[in-house]
Amino acid sequence: MKGAGVWIWGLLWCVVGVAALSRSVDGFDDLSAKESLLSLLETDDTSPSPANQLMVPLTLIHGAAAKGAVCLDGTPPGYHLHRGSGSVLLLFQANQLNFRGQRIWSAAMEELMAQGMKNAEQALLSGCSAGGLASILHCDEFGDLFPKTTKVKCLSDAGMFLDAIDVGGGRTLRNMFNGVVKLQGVAKNLPNTCTSQMDPTSCFFPQNLVANIKTPMFLLNAAYDVWQIHQSLAPSTADPHGYWKDCKENHAQCNASQIQFLQDFRDQMLNAINVFSKSEQNGLFINSCFAHCQSEKQDTWFANDSPVIAEKAIAVSVGDWFLDRTTVKAVDCAYPCDKSCHDLVFNDVTSSLEISQSTRLTSTVLTLLGTSVPLFLTSSNAHHCSNLISNTLP
Repeated sequence: MKGAGVWIWGLLWCVVGVAALSRSVDGFDDLSAKESLLSLLETDDTSPSPANQLMVPLTLIHGAAAKGAVCLDGTPPGYHLHRGSGSVLLLFQANQLNFRGQRIWSAAMEELMAQGMKNAEQALLSGCSAGGLASILHCDEFGDLFPKTTKVKCLSDAGMFLDAIDVGGGRTLRNMFNGVVKLQGVAKNLPNTCTSQMDPTSCFFPQNLVANIKTPMFLLNAAYDVWQIHQSLAPSTADPHGYWKDCKENHAQCNASQIQFLQDFRDQMLNAINVFSKSEQNGLFINSCFAHCQSEKQDTWFANDSPVIAEKAIAVSVGDWFLDRTTVKAVDCAYPCDKSCHDLVFNDVTSSLEISQSTRLTSTVLTLLGTSVPLFLTSSNAHHCSNLISNTLP
C-alpha cells in the first residue's frame, strides 16, 4: 500500500474479573452456555498452528477513566493493535451491553486516531453479533472520522436482529431491546434519521437503520440465524412445553410447520434489506445456513470447504466488495438447497456443540464460564466490552 497509513486490527475490551452483566432478561438464560460455546469456535482443522498464530497484546486506554469511559467495575477499557501499512480494519467482539459504551467508543477512537489511524487510506469497521449491531450503529460515525480521501466501509456479521414475532405470538427480542433502551437511555445515541420518525426501540433494530446509512456497508448473515432462532423466535418463555426443543438443537429434527415458520423468518430478513440491497455501494452475503458469526472462524471465512454462494466463499465476496472489484449481492436459495453450510448442531446444552460440516468442539460448560476468546487472544479473566451503544451516566 502507498502512503504513511497503518494496518490496525482492533478489539475493544473491558477487563474485569467476573461477569459484567447478567443475561437473565426475558428468558435469555437458556442459550448462555451455547453462546459461550459459539464464541469459542476460533480453532478448527484449518486454523494455523499455535506457533503461527498472531498474538496481539492488550493495550489499556489509561486516559479513558478521566473521561468517564470505564467498564462496569470501574476498570479502563482496552484494545488490541496490530500495525501494518496503508489500511485499517477495526473489529468489535462485544458480547454484552455496557452503560458507558458510547464514551468507551469515543475514547478508543480518539486514541486510535492519535496512534496513526487518521493516516489510513482504507478503513473497515467490522463486528459480529452484538458487534455487528454496533458496526451498523456506529458506521457513519466511524466514516466521519476520516477525510473524504479515505475509503471507509463497514461490515456487519450476524448483526441483522429482526423485530420478529416469536412462536408464542409475542415479541421476545423487542421486549429485551426495549428494556435495554429504557434502562440505559440509549435513545440519544441512536441515529436521528430514525428517531425522528420512529420510537427508540424500533431504532435499535437494524432493519430500520440500514437503508439510511450513507457509508458503504456489507451485511453478512445466515438466513436462519441460530442465535435468533434460540433467543428471539423460539425462546423457552415462548415455548414452555418444549415443542421447539428438538428443532432448535438440530434443524434436521424440525417438522414441516416449523420449517415453514423458519422460511417465513428468512422472507422477513430479505424484505428488511430490500431497500438497502438496491444501493450499488452496499454488499450482501445472505446464505441459507443455520449459523451465527461466520467471519470470525476460519472454517466459515476462507477454508477449502467454507460456505459459498455461486462458488464464492465469504472472504472472497467481502474482498471483491471492499476492493471495488465487483458488486456483491449474494443471496442464497432457501433451505435445504445449500450443501456448503457449516450448520451448528447442539448435541447437549451442557456438554458439546458440533459443526456439522467439518469441525467439532466438545467442552464442559463449567470450564467456559468467565472465559472469552477474541480473534487473536485467549484470556480467562477478560470479558468483552459492550457493543458500544449507550451512555447514560454523567
